[in-house]
Amino acid sequence: MSKVEIKTKATEVTVEDFIAALPDARRREEAPVIDAIYRRVTGLDPKMWGPSIIGYGSYDYKYDSGHSGTMCRAGFSPRKAAITLYLMENYGDRQDEADALLAALGKHKTSKVCLYVNKLADVDLGVLEKLVALTWDVTNERYPS
Repeated sequence: MSKVEIKTKATEVTVEDFIAALPDARRREEAPVIDAIYRRVTGLDPKMWGPSIIGYGSYDYKYDSGHSGTMCRAGFSPRKAAITLYLMENYGDRQDEADALLAALGKHKTSKVCLYVNKLADVDLGVLEKLVALTWDVTNERYPS
C-alpha cells in the first residue's frame, strides 16, 4: 500500500500572525477567546497546522487501512462561514456526557468530527470549555503519549 502524503502538518507560521491576518474582524476577536480556552484545557501553546488550523499537541495515528500520520491532538479553525472545532467522532463510555454538553451548548451544528459555531455569542463558553476538555481527555485516553 502506498503511503498517502498528509497535507495538514505543523508549520512555522505563528498563531498570532495567522489571527492578525484573518479578513473577518469578528473572527479576529473570537479566535483569541477560543485559543485561551484551549490553552487552559491543554496547558500547551498552539502551532499552526496547515494553512488554517490552530492546533495543540500532536499524536500519531494508524488506521486499520494502514493509513497513518501525525495530527494535532486538539484544534480549531476560525473559518469565514463558522468557527470549526475538531472533536471526537465517538466518546465511547463518555458519549452521554458529550451529548449533554452539546445539548446545553447553544446554537451550533455538527458533522462527523466537527462542531460549527457561527459566533461565540450564540454559545455558552463555559459549556464549550467543558466540551473541549472532554475531547482532550478522551483523545489522550485513546492515543496516549
